[in-house]
Amino acid sequence: MPSLLRPISLHCCINFFKGKPRKMTLFLAFFLVLLSSAAADCNSCVHQSKAAFFSKATALSSGACGYGSLALGFYSGHLAAAVPSLYKSGAGCGACFQIRCRNNALCSNAGTKVIVTDLNRSNTTDFVLSSRAFRAMANSGMDQKLLQLGIVDVEYKRVPCEYSSQNLAVRVEESSKYPNYLAIKVLYQGGQTEIVAMDVARVGSPGWTFMTRNYGAVWDTSRVPSGPLQFRFLVTAGYDGKYVWAHNVLPADWKSGIIYDTGIQITDIALDGCPPSCVNSPWK
Repeated sequence: MPSLLRPISLHCCINFFKGKPRKMTLFLAFFLVLLSSAAADCNSCVHQSKAAFFSKATALSSGACGYGSLALGFYSGHLAAAVPSLYKSGAGCGACFQIRCRNNALCSNAGTKVIVTDLNRSNTTDFVLSSRAFRAMANSGMDQKLLQLGIVDVEYKRVPCEYSSQNLAVRVEESSKYPNYLAIKVLYQGGQTEIVAMDVARVGSPGWTFMTRNYGAVWDTSRVPSGPLQFRFLVTAGYDGKYVWAHNVLPADWKSGIIYDTGIQITDIALDGCPPSCVNSPWK
């Protein structure tokens, strides 16, 4: 669906914002933050740290990303709370990482894939995992011994999230007040990307209204267009960004507590200024 995916550049966006000084200032501020963040780190490279675990996955599902009980169904409950540099003020919610412990006697070489659902405020570990994810790093029959350690040395790297049979979806939050206030939660964000901006408009209208990240994966606006609604997402992709356009998502009588299918999938890979030697290196 190439018509839905529109690469952007700074030059084109400067032209778009001519005559709109306030919006231009906000966009440039966002763009500079995006560039500085990308240059600061490369999540596709392998990093070394430590990881601990929560005994109950519900501690992670009720976390800072706002997924609630829906998180328990993500990647078979292999959930993670990530440090602020990976949580990225909520932009890192839904990101996937391959993680393995470095104790060869107890742990497998493959490790396991986890999805970020919460913020880890500890300064001793990069991740706090669900016990199911923590145990999944172990060799067969060694999971209980691994749990007894509590904290282990790990290495990890950012990897694409895969939802081959599930489109990107939005859930209308209970805090929404039809028809004047809309809060939505973004679900099943595939690829290796981050949603850094989001707009809403009436279906068929060119008049877009920007939404604000309320917290985690939740976006909101008090300037809700009337009628059926479309969305566009600005996502990181390659060394730049692109708009992903979902044409007809919410009906005119949208309701709280309902999950709506956007009809699109995100599969892009954000390279974050990563050197080719890092991006192409195998998980040895």
